[in-house]
Amino acid sequence: MGVEVVEQSAQRVVATMPVEGNRQSLGLLHGGAMVAIAEAVGSWAAVIHASSMGKVAVGVDINATHHRSARAGLVTATATALHLGRSLTTHEVIVEHENGDRLCTARITNFVKDRPGAR
Repeated sequence: MGVEVVEQSAQRVVATMPVEGNRQSLGLLHGGAMVAIAEAVGSWAAVIHASSMGKVAVGVDINATHHRSARAGLVTATATALHLGRSLTTHEVIVEHENGDRLCTARITNFVKDRPGAR
């Protein structure tokens, strides 16, 4: 998919993705590709938070609203923490085109749990 992480912390993860190679049959950026990058940045932020407690994070919910699409260029997904708790994290993810248009708004919630095999 060509995703590149450019900034990372539990509070904020930013990544880019080209439209080229991520289009659907009408030539538009695929909605599933936008959700995939949204989940990637939101989950990565949750993993960073969970790892600070010696734990892991697993996704439990994601929703997305597609506002518009794109035919070319680069998109940027920015996950911003809304809640960083001991058992749940929630991040808002905004996917924007390089021209500044908001393409998608998503929200992802991750469950923070003990590492498998840990006691």
